[in-house]
Amino acid sequence: MGRRNKKHADEHENLERWLVSYADFITLLFAFFVVMYAISSVNEGKYRVLSDSLITAFKNPSIVDGGAITVVPKRTPDSVVKQIVVKEDPKVVEAKQQQRDKMRNVAKDIFAVLAPLVQQGKVRVLETARGVTIEINDSILFAPGQAQLEQTSIRAMRAVGEVLAPTDFPITIEGHTDNIPIRTAQFPSNWELSAVRATTVLRLFVDAGVAPTHLTAIGYGETRPVEMNETVEGRARNRRVSILIDSMLPEKPAVVAPTPQAPMAPPAGVPPASPAGIATPAR
Repeated sequence: MGRRNKKHADEHENLERWLVSYADFITLLFAFFVVMYAISSVNEGKYRVLSDSLITAFKNPSIVDGGAITVVPKRTPDSVVKQIVVKEDPKVVEAKQQQRDKMRNVAKDIFAVLAPLVQQGKVRVLETARGVTIEINDSILFAPGQAQLEQTSIRAMRAVGEVLAPTDFPITIEGHTDNIPIRTAQFPSNWELSAVRATTVLRLFVDAGVAPTHLTAIGYGETRPVEMNETVEGRARNRRVSILIDSMLPEKPAVVAPTPQAPMAPPAGVPPASPAGIATPAR
């Protein structure tokens, strides 16, 4: 009889255990809805002030002349936004204009040298924000799948190099191909073909007198097309060599003068040296 009563007590206790889990669940659910309500409650006034401040900061730049940094206060109904405006030195503006004028003269000389090819549509001379870009169709420079300059194009490229030799503009030579793959022992892919073609033109410019420190060669392969590769004309347009003449002068390395160091004091017990380098006897 005692065993039976003990069994019923255990069963009654086990049946009521779910109340503990249920109470925990209700507590967590209540906390969840309280947090969600707190997050969804936004101060509309503060949000509107922040939005207006950001719009004012990005849409109302102040333009001033000079060579310093000016803090211009912009007042909104509920806040003050400060803008930092960089003023450009007039001397810097004049130097940039002089560089642009020199660049235009170089472009005119190159256009005159390549005028017959420009008229045939095989060369384009473009003036961009950075300087002058010369796009040359590779059909007048190289045989298909080769990186050796054709004899008929060497004279024209050498003439371009002679125009660039007296200048100090940075020059970047880019090689481009179409998307037709190439797999030869010399050129496993279009990357190698475009890079070697760019360096071939670079070597010709060096022979024409252009400083090697002003030259850079880059091979892009087929990654930068200017036309769709689905047509014969588009692929021919993409096979090109571009010569970028930057109007910005290269940065010159800073020359740092050595800092004079004070002579070290002699160790204790050692007499100081005289100006002639002879030790002065201790007195």
